Amino acid sequence: MSGWTAAATALLLCGVAPAAIGAATGPVRRRVPAQNLATTLLSLVILLLAQGYGRPAYTDPALVLAVLGPAGTLLYVRLLADQLAARPPRPRSLLAVTALSYTAVPAVVLPLCVATGPGRATVKLLVIGVLLVLGSRVAARAVTAAVTAGHGRTGPAEGMSDG
Repeated sequence: MSGWTAAATALLLCGVAPAAIGAATGPVRRRVPAQNLATTLLSLVILLLAQGYGRPAYTDPALVLAVLGPAGTLLYVRLLADQLAARPPRPRSLLAVTALSYTAVPAVVLPLCVATGPGRATVKLLVIGVLLVLGSRVAARAVTAAVTAGHGRTGPAEGMSDG
């Protein structure tokens, strides 16, 4: 086991697993930020495993997840805006999730860039890192906007039916 795979295992057990449990259980106010954190950390795990196994092609799923993860969070925020407005996430927890994303991404991506060396793969890693940071920021702002504005509707979102 290399250091990269050990770091991926540690991040998977200590970061992704608790975030995934938070996204799967509990109130909506905890699920939405946890889902965003889980996708960010899972993308970092995939990057670490790609380096650990020496398979640069494995960075492509991390790129896809970096794009689709925040999009999924935005979808959940849109569909669950009324519930988020009724019982908003704690500001400290939103701040903690965002800060964790902001520190975890550079802590993983920059050493990977150094290990990869200059070239196309480094640029790809940097793009993934930027997408992860920006996606986390956009998702956090969307949650905050849903909390402050809400939709004021008592029924389902547009285009959605009750059953």
